[in-house]
Amino acid sequence: MIRSASRGPDRSKRGGLQHAGRPGFAWSLPAVAFFTFFALLPLAVAIYLSFTKYNGIRLVPPRFVGIDNWSRLLTDDALHRSIGVTIILIVLAVATQLPVSLLIGVWAAGPQRMRAIVVALYFIPLLMSTAAVAVLWASLADPNFGVPAALNGILGPNNAFSNLLGKPATALGLIVFIYLWGASPLHTLIYQGGARAIPEVLYQAASVDGAGRVRQFFSITLPQLRNTMVTSTILMIVGTFTTFDLILILTRGGPSGGTSNLPFFMYDRGVTALDFGYGSVVAVVLIVLATVVSIVMVRATRYDEMQGTQEGL
Repeated sequence: MIRSASRGPDRSKRGGLQHAGRPGFAWSLPAVAFFTFFALLPLAVAIYLSFTKYNGIRLVPPRFVGIDNWSRLLTDDALHRSIGVTIILIVLAVATQLPVSLLIGVWAAGPQRMRAIVVALYFIPLLMSTAAVAVLWASLADPNFGVPAALNGILGPNNAFSNLLGKPATALGLIVFIYLWGASPLHTLIYQGGARAIPEVLYQAASVDGAGRVRQFFSITLPQLRNTMVTSTILMIVGTFTTFDLILILTRGGPSGGTSNLPFFMYDRGVTALDFGYGSVVAVVLIVLATVVSIVMVRATRYDEMQGTQEGL
């Protein structure tokens, strides 16, 4: 009897301690309200408009047309081209940003001389808005007054760089390069923080065993940065998937739709062409594809089950 009586208060005390630090549901109400009004409600309106014909004029209400807008998805070659452009941009963005950001981030985490100055200069693009970056590069790529005009005097007229924005391949390559220039500093910062969190004792033990810097990078740094690489890759994919303002200002989807990704295609059909019904269809497709890609990335990399990589310490 005495033993059972002594256990009762201890169990209740442990239960009280477990729930003492947990915030109530009321703490999440501001976030839930924000997400509802700025995410779920616009999504519901887009789904409704996708079944209507609407030109954005208040005097002419939306007219229900059933699945006519959705049936256009199967026969719209411009939409299919935009999907292909989006996939190409994602693949090239990840293929260029991941190695550059990883290598510079690991280097920036070291004790090199003048490192702080070089890193500060490298991070300057993070301080600039995308609109300013697009205007800057549009001026630099101008065939009459920009870098191509200067190269014409060296390489001759009609060279490969004479009109960067006038050819689909070079325009797409320039966009990928701007992605690399503007977005890699953010991912470099992520890798720099991850590299600095790696215990120095691992490198000291590897040095004692005779491992050089290259072997240490592949055997210690990369495995320790696995979780960081997954996070960075997901951010790269989602960020490239939803890029709009850079393409709007720099190329407006041209030439001949060669740089029109899904977000710009949605804007072009919905706002420019005043076809909000079909534009809403593209918006819903964009949301679904972005969600599916994110879920596949999380499941494939087992991101939701990740634990610390500092094992054996």
